[in-house]
Amino acid sequence: MKKPLSALALAAVLLPLAGAAHAAYPERAIHATIPWGAGGLTDLVARTLIPLAEDELGVSIVPHNRPGGGAVIGVNYVRQQRPNGYNLLVGTQDTTLYPVLGVADFAYEDFTPINVIGQGLVVIAVHPDSPHDSLGDLLAAIEAAPGSIRMGDVGAGATPHITHTILDAVTDYDLDVRKVTFGGDGPGITALMGQHIDFMPLSLPPAVEYLKSGRLKGLAILAAERIDLLPEIPAVTEDLPEAEAYLPWGSFQGIYVHKDTPEAIKATLADAFEAAVGSEAFTARYNSDFGGVTLNLRGDEAQAYIDRWQALTSWLLEDAGAAKVSPESLGIARP
Repeated sequence: MKKPLSALALAAVLLPLAGAAHAAYPERAIHATIPWGAGGLTDLVARTLIPLAEDELGVSIVPHNRPGGGAVIGVNYVRQQRPNGYNLLVGTQDTTLYPVLGVADFAYEDFTPINVIGQGLVVIAVHPDSPHDSLGDLLAAIEAAPGSIRMGDVGAGATPHITHTILDAVTDYDLDVRKVTFGGDGPGITALMGQHIDFMPLSLPPAVEYLKSGRLKGLAILAAERIDLLPEIPAVTEDLPEAEAYLPWGSFQGIYVHKDTPEAIKATLADAFEAAVGSEAFTARYNSDFGGVTLNLRGDEAQAYIDRWQALTSWLLEDAGAAKVSPESLGIARP
């Protein structure tokens, strides 16, 4: 017969196990999924921010690009991982619109926002040799040749899709374009420079240097007024004053974890990313080089921002006849 373990022996066995169960987080590398291709806005933001967050957390954060399906592939990947804080999502606004657009049966309700990083502007860009010198020229060309003008897109709910919806809502034109879909802004910019597409609404940050150097031509900024960073590009309201009702509008980026992640881990991540986003190094680059505005929201403030953006854009899609599912049926109140 085996002798029962003494209290001291039992404690000696259990103590290491208890220590392992309550090991300080993080104790190993963290993985961050970017659901868009390399070279786009989300990728640029992530790769600028991650080294600063690594300094705060004391471990490596390994970025992975998992593009496809309008970010559905990357978002769903993180959604299916263990909720232990070792799989982050560098997400964008698109996921808030999945239910309204019938893209997927999940949205940010399955995640907790660690930090809403910032919001960027949108530029409607063409090749420098394009015959279109203004937004008005481009819209007239689309009207004159339905279905023939090629627009770069990155999927339902993304920046090009919503920008096209806004333009369609405030003009009398039938803006029937031929959409060519890419895995993010980066591949779209490459196609635009190669004249494989005719125009593309782009998040401003990855396009800034191309616009400054003349490798792309900007027809309009999706803003009520011209911006200091690119003062030669007209505001969209100069051609379409009615667009002001939908402004300011732009993409946003955030850091998310699975909603079932322990609260202590969420707090550790929130502290680290709040410091990283608030750092002078990140703020200067995001605001000046990327042409965006840092928000640095966490907790209830982050969730409130996401909810408001979702409501505004969902009802824009509904009013434009572009929603597949009514926001009202999803419990999204009109703002």
